[in-house]
Amino acid sequence: MEYDVVIVGGGTAGCALASRLSEDPERSVLLLEAGPDYPAFQQLPSILKYGWGLINLEARAVDSPFNWSFTGTATPQQAKPMPVPRGKVMGGSSSINGQTFIRGAPEDFDTWAEWGNDEWSYLNVLPYFRKMETDQDFKDDFHGTEGPIPVRRHPRETWPPLQEAFYQACVTYGFPEYPDNHHPDSTGISMRAENNIEGVRMSMALNYLDPVRHRLNLTVRAGVSVTKILFSEAKAVGVSVESGSEQYDVSGAEIILCSGAVASPQILMLSGVGPKDQLEPLGIPIVQHLPGVGQNMRDHPNLSVKFSARESLPDDTIGRRAVRLRYTAEGSSTPNDMILSPSSLNTVIPEGEDPTHTIGCGLYLAKGSGELRLTSADPQGKPQMDYRYLQDPWDRQRLREAVRLAVQLLEDSAFGPWVEERLSPTDEDLATDDALDAWMLRTVSTSYHISGTCKMGPDSDPMAVVDQYCRVRGVQALRVVDASVMPDVVRANTAATTLMIAEKIADFIKVGK
Repeated sequence: MEYDVVIVGGGTAGCALASRLSEDPERSVLLLEAGPDYPAFQQLPSILKYGWGLINLEARAVDSPFNWSFTGTATPQQAKPMPVPRGKVMGGSSSINGQTFIRGAPEDFDTWAEWGNDEWSYLNVLPYFRKMETDQDFKDDFHGTEGPIPVRRHPRETWPPLQEAFYQACVTYGFPEYPDNHHPDSTGISMRAENNIEGVRMSMALNYLDPVRHRLNLTVRAGVSVTKILFSEAKAVGVSVESGSEQYDVSGAEIILCSGAVASPQILMLSGVGPKDQLEPLGIPIVQHLPGVGQNMRDHPNLSVKFSARESLPDDTIGRRAVRLRYTAEGSSTPNDMILSPSSLNTVIPEGEDPTHTIGCGLYLAKGSGELRLTSADPQGKPQMDYRYLQDPWDRQRLREAVRLAVQLLEDSAFGPWVEERLSPTDEDLATDDALDAWMLRTVSTSYHISGTCKMGPDSDPMAVVDQYCRVRGVQALRVVDASVMPDVVRANTAATTLMIAEKIADFIKVGK
């Protein structure tokens, strides 16, 4: 059987595309996912079902069966590989992530448009942000009321003491209060929007895929790994797959890669679409030379200011992360390029370290970028990821400022009843810019927001992998639709923007673009 559409990857984008494209009963859709699938809510393992507290860390642990457990190099100064968790289960990373559901800044999308992707301006993407959500707190032109994903914020009376202290310290410092961080003018201290309702993780499998599984034109297959795309000359005609010990081919009139910013470029290169100077030495026949595949690897470098708490601090087993601070670095021309996030159960830390009591310092529009490369022609081999954090002086300057700001906020009287002492960075680390840089290079880590490895761009951009309709350049009947197509990472967690991209591309496909 040949399907009209074969979707490779049942993650955030894949679940949304499968749902939207199968709305047409005349279009046959096949969704393939390498990880397991749990069609009934009652079947979901607890570490996938619930997203608050320490159970959320179990889902993305290195030994979790639901984590691809990739690794990367953060900086040359770090001896150990940096864990790069990605979801290996229906729902993808939306089934193991921290459920922060915040959109990119309006300036992100207007910049994409200025770079030659005019369909992706803020005004053009706003309807899709609204379409995908049901906001339980705000009802206006900037928020959705009928979408699949419920979005909520923690009421202030439920905030743990450290969240309240952070909020008060930011206000005392002079940052504006802006409860709704989805408003286009939002900046300063805001409430954190999340897709978690009473502890239950609202994954894309649960909210997009499960309600439509009954459709006769939608076929869902889990435990199926795609090893390469099949081409007839320069047209994609199917995929080769492995399922247990079985290997076979699947035919499709259109193939859509939704495997994420790691696996989508990996599959392209394994299939002969990518930089020929990398593929030819591995013995991979070239289908289309695209030098940008695996390049432009973007992320949000993150540092944790850690502290111990007094015995008087109440236990916080849920680890509510209710607030976050967005601000513009001194001298920056890109607004809201920095985010500070307080946490009693921080999920953005190096593997094996204590997750409690931190203020995360995130650089949300880094100048530097990294690279993803194949290590072999074996589909089972994991790609090499060199993040190259903080090589640019401007990136180091902004993160130095963020760390010093977090240290200053911790000294505010609002934290007095709760904070025992700062553990890291030490006073010695803070003594000079050089000392602080050395500490940052030793400890910087990922925010898990890898993107840009199959960037969108016009014909004039030699590093563009897809056009603004997410069609892979130089070949036919092949698209990439996930975080890898972002020209630059957005100034927010990437889940909401990835979902918006899928919603928008679904409409493009429906009208024949």
